[in-house]
Amino acid sequence: MDSHRAPNRPTWRAAPRRATAAAGVIIAAIGAAAITGCSGNPAPATGSSPAATVPVLGRLTGVFARGEGFGQVKPAKIFNGGDPTGLVTRLIWSSWGGRRAVGTGLGDYVGQGQSVASGSQKQVTVVAFNLGTCHGTRMYRAVEWYFPGEGQAFDPTRYENICAGAYVPNP
Repeated sequence: MDSHRAPNRPTWRAAPRRATAAAGVIIAAIGAAAITGCSGNPAPATGSSPAATVPVLGRLTGVFARGEGFGQVKPAKIFNGGDPTGLVTRLIWSSWGGRRAVGTGLGDYVGQGQSVASGSQKQVTVVAFNLGTCHGTRMYRAVEWYFPGEGQAFDPTRYENICAGAYVPNP
């Protein structure tokens, strides 16, 4: 699924001679969005433009239903509801509302071959991305974090799908 990398695009406008083909594409796109509950283009709130609607960080659903921070704007704490490696505290966002939101905080780092119990608190970078709508709410539909001090870097192919409530790829 490469749609998580697609930035918001302006509404496509077909030339008059392509109106019939464009209508078929639009109907297919609307049908796909209705099935998944998600779309790449934010739905404006009544009486406002999409840019005026501040996105939230996903939603509490699926395997993250017992988490914290999801469904909020710039949460200071994120917890995916699992073990301590799924917790980020003291989170400060340096950006929010654009294609990606980036913040730093503290997370439980567990090195290769270590048990979760032997993890230690380290600085973590959080990246929220895949901005769009999910079940009618404008949100970042994906989030991932990494430990730059441990040589890690952002990998957009491994993330938490916080619209559907699942890990990508599924472990």
